[in-house]
Amino acid sequence: MASSPLASTILFRLGPFAITRPVVTTWTIIAVLTTVSWLMTRRLSQIDEVIRKNPRPFLPLLGTLFIFLVAANLSGILPGVEAPTGKLETPAALALIVFVAVHYFGVRARGPFGYLASFAKPKLIMLPLNIVSEVTRTFSLMVRLFGNVMSGEFVIALVVALAGLFVPIPLMALEILVGLVQAYIFTVLATVFIGAAVDTFKPE
Repeated sequence: MASSPLASTILFRLGPFAITRPVVTTWTIIAVLTTVSWLMTRRLSQIDEVIRKNPRPFLPLLGTLFIFLVAANLSGILPGVEAPTGKLETPAALALIVFVAVHYFGVRARGPFGYLASFAKPKLIMLPLNIVSEVTRTFSLMVRLFGNVMSGEFVIALVVALAGLFVPIPLMALEILVGLVQAYIFTVLATVFIGAAVDTFKPE
């Protein structure tokens, strides 16, 4: 019986916890990029066109997100490596990080009461809808990243199984492009969410 494309290969166990191949890949990427991400974020183009504030407080988070996503998305093209973003837990963790960061920066910029009051704008009746919107857009961020990376890996694996090793090379090139685009989209959306939280976007 063929294994599910959603299942992860277990490499070893730490007590009751199963350590899968995507988890080990994630740890490796984090270890390599911890220093590199700090250096690279200083050279990223300004994001003040979106946030319209001093971008320095946001660069470490957004730069690290982008660099990690590029490395994670493209790691799947290496033989024997599963892209961590092709498994649901990694996109879920990244989306949760963005969710927490949005509210952290929002509270820091406007104060706890000012930020909470923003959910009742333009009218108090919008409060439940604005709260639901915060959750649904985070879920959408997770699903978009997971779906695109997982489907790309699955298609390449299927073509390799049916047609041989060299046929999917054009698909792998497409997968590289998709991985870069998804990293860019995820980072841009995170920037937009943070920009809205710190009150840089005014309703018309």
